[in-house]
Amino acid sequence: MVVQLEQVAKNFGERRILEGVSLSIQEGERIGLIGPNGAGKSTLLNLIADPSFADEGTVSYGKDAVAGYLRQNTGLDRDSTIQQEMEKPFAKALELAASLRRMELAGEAMTQEYQQATAQFEALDGYQVQVKIDTVLTGMGFAGYDRNTIIATMSGGEKTRLALAKLLLERPNLLMLDEPTNHLDFPTLTWLEEYLSSYRGTVLVVSHDRYFLDRMVTRIWEVDGGTVFDYPGNYTRYKELKAERLKAQQKEYEKQQVEIAKLEDYIRKNMVRASTAASAKSREKKLEAMERVQRPVFTHKTPHFHFTFTKEPVKDLLSVHRLNLKVGQPPKMLCGPLSFEIKRGEKVALIGRNGIGKSTLLKTVLGMSPYCDGEVVWGRNVTTAYYEQENLNLNFENTVLEELWGRYPDLLESQARRLLGSMLITEENVYKKVGVVSGGERARLGFAIMVNAKANTLLFDEPTNHLDLDSKEALETALKEFTGTLLFVSHDRYFLNAIPTKILELTDQGLKIYPGNYDDYCRQKAREQAAPKPAAPAKPAKGRGKEQRVQDAKRRAEIRRLEQEMEQQETSIRELEALIADPAAAADYQKLEEACRELERLHAENDAAMEQWLTLTEEGQ
Repeated sequence: MVVQLEQVAKNFGERRILEGVSLSIQEGERIGLIGPNGAGKSTLLNLIADPSFADEGTVSYGKDAVAGYLRQNTGLDRDSTIQQEMEKPFAKALELAASLRRMELAGEAMTQEYQQATAQFEALDGYQVQVKIDTVLTGMGFAGYDRNTIIATMSGGEKTRLALAKLLLERPNLLMLDEPTNHLDFPTLTWLEEYLSSYRGTVLVVSHDRYFLDRMVTRIWEVDGGTVFDYPGNYTRYKELKAERLKAQQKEYEKQQVEIAKLEDYIRKNMVRASTAASAKSREKKLEAMERVQRPVFTHKTPHFHFTFTKEPVKDLLSVHRLNLKVGQPPKMLCGPLSFEIKRGEKVALIGRNGIGKSTLLKTVLGMSPYCDGEVVWGRNVTTAYYEQENLNLNFENTVLEELWGRYPDLLESQARRLLGSMLITEENVYKKVGVVSGGERARLGFAIMVNAKANTLLFDEPTNHLDLDSKEALETALKEFTGTLLFVSHDRYFLNAIPTKILELTDQGLKIYPGNYDDYCRQKAREQAAPKPAAPAKPAKGRGKEQRVQDAKRRAEIRRLEQEMEQQETSIRELEALIADPAAAADYQKLEEACRELERLHAENDAAMEQWLTLTEEGQ
C-alpha cells in the first residue's frame, strides 16, 4: 500500500467538495483521475499531497512512500538555467563527484575516504546523471535548447514541460500529475506515455486526454457529486463498467421505488384503523430507516450540438495547388508548396508540429490570411463556417446575446435564447460581455454561431480545447452524424481517431496525405520508418585476427540469445495484454493487478534487451 484514504471530506466555505472518500493506492498502479470541471480532481490530489488539507478523515502513507506532485503552477526557480534546475534532483551525486575530483587533484585517490566516496557515488548511479538528464530533456522536447537558458525567459508551456522533466528525474515512488499532456506535441506525448508505462513507481494523473488514459492507466477514479468511483482498467473499459453500474443502479432504484410505494400505500390505508395501526407504524419506521438508492445520473448536462445544412455543394469541394503558407511582414515562409483536394463529405484532419502553419492554412483557404502565391478554388454551392481556437474572432465588448444577434439579426429573442441554452449559456450569462464569460462559455458561443450557420463545410481549429469529457463525446457524436464536409486542426488523438477519413500532415518539406484515422496514420508512419534505408558504401575489408574473430562469434551468439529472449518477452506481453483486455478479467481485481505488474516488468525487460541488442548490432557494423 502506498496511500490509504479513509472517510476523507473537504469543504470550501459552505460547499462540500468531497465526502466520505475511502480509497487505496497500491504499489505500481497507474491511476487516471477524471470528472467534470470543478468536481474536485485537483482537490483530491492536494489532499493526497498534503494530508493536513483534509477537513475530515485520514490520509496515510505507506512505509518509504514519497510523493512528487506536478502542480499547474510549476514551482521552478525562475533565476536558474535549464541545466541547473535539471541537476537539482542529483545534488548528492554531483556533490560527491566534485569531492572525488578534489581528492584526485590532491593525490588522495588511494585513500579509504576516496574509496568510500566512490562507492557512494556508484550507488547513486552517478556516472549516469548526465545521460539521464539528456534522455528526459530530449524526450520532453528540449533537445535543441541551450542548457544555459534562464527559466524566467521561457514561455508558460515550456516551464510546464520543464517542471515535468525535473519531476521525472526525481523519480518519486508516487508520481502525481495534473494535466501533464497540455502543451505537448505528438512525439513528446508518445515518449511520455512510454516512459510512464514503464515507470517503476506509482502514477496518479488528472487528464482530459482520453487517448493518453487508454494507453497509460490501469485504473480510473471518477470524481462526481462529492464521491469517487473506482473502476479497474483504462478509459474505454471505464465507460463500459460505468454503463453497467448505472444500469444496475437504475434497476435497484426502480425496485426500491416499487417497495416504497407499497409501504406508503399500506401506511396510508391502515394508520387510522386501530387494529392495523401498530403494523402501519412498524412499516413507517422501516420506511424512515430505509437507505435510499439514488436515481442514477446517466449523463451530465452537455451542449447539444446539431449541425445541418440547407444547400448541397458539388463533389469537387476544394482544390489547393502549390500554396505557400507565409505570415508576417516581411512574409516569413512556414511551409509549402502544398497541393491537395477535398471531396464532398470527406472529414479531413490537419496535423503537424507547433508553428508549422496549420491554423494559417485554415485561415488562408477561407481568405482570412493573405498568401503570396498558389491557388485556392472552392466548388459551387459551398458554404463555410469557422471555429477559431481562442475565439478571437468574437467581439469581446458585445454581450453574448448581442454577438449572436449581430450575426443572425433575424432570430427572435426566444430563438436566440434557446440556441444559447442548448450550449448551456443561460439566464444572466447571456447578458454578460463576451470578454467576461469563461473560456468554456466563449467556446460554446462559437459553437452556437456555427450551428446556426447551417453551412455544408465546417472548419475547426482545436474544437475540443475547452470541453470536458462528456462534451467532447457529444461533439464527436454530432460530427459523426454530420453529412457535410469537415476540415479541422486537432491535437486530441482520441478525436483524431473518431472523426477523420483522411489526415493531412504538414511538414517542413510540404504535405503528406494519409487515408484513415490517427491509428492508421501511426501504422503507416511506423512502416515508413521501418522501410530499408539506402545501403551505406561498403567499408574496405580489413584483416581480422584470431582474437577479433572470437569476439565477433561471441557477439553474434549474444545477439541470437537476445533475439530469442525478446521474442519470448513479446509473446508473453501479447498474452498479458489479451488477458487484461478481457472483460472477464475485471471481476478478479487481484489477478488483474498482478497481470498489470507483470506486464510492466516485461516491458522494462524488453526495452533493456532491445537497447543491448541495438548496441551489439551497431558494434558489428
